[in-house]
Amino acid sequence: MTSPVFRRHQPYVPPGKPGEAVAAFAERCVLRRTVREFDTRPVDRSLIESALRAAGSAPSGANKQPWRFICVGSPTLKHKIRMAAEEEERRFYNERAPKRWLDDLIPFGTNADKSFLEDAPWLIAVFAVTREEDGGQTYYINESVGIAVGILLAALNEAGLATLTHTPSPMRFLREVLDRPETERPYLLIPVGWPKSPCMVPDITRKSLQEIAVFHED
Repeated sequence: MTSPVFRRHQPYVPPGKPGEAVAAFAERCVLRRTVREFDTRPVDRSLIESALRAAGSAPSGANKQPWRFICVGSPTLKHKIRMAAEEEERRFYNERAPKRWLDDLIPFGTNADKSFLEDAPWLIAVFAVTREEDGGQTYYINESVGIAVGILLAALNEAGLATLTHTPSPMRFLREVLDRPETERPYLLIPVGWPKSPCMVPDITRKSLQEIAVFHED
């Protein structure tokens, strides 16, 4: 067995006080909202690439990095994705979803219309790599890809871009439309663009820190 190779860690050091830096980041995160109204003006590919570099820095099981980000700016492909997604969504709203789920969605005003899939300049289809190209195994796939997606959303928000985490179920159509191998499982579809002005979002609140966190201290 090959011995591991290590190098000295070079941590990020914020320019100001750590408390101020993380508080400022938290405030920007709080401003992030799921958006379904996108401006059609272009988003430079370099912004998407920088955000993906951040996402690709995420930790992963055995450093296998089991994610693939397929970035779609083609109007033709976006239309195909929208048509396939809406077909699954109509089945969801009309046949699959239990009444309680549909009732929980009422405050958000969602339905089978997914026009935002064509309005947004970019769609990022996230795939989870279930097996490496050489047959090697990947580990903690959902956890690893989930962390990478979280970093991606935060990075896009830092650029002032709006996003939506779209999860039509099932998502097999993404593999077919984008011609991805069987070793890649559709995980999430993220429309990315500038929010419309004005852009309306549901009037909701977040749980307080006391509701989501528990501290044990001596």
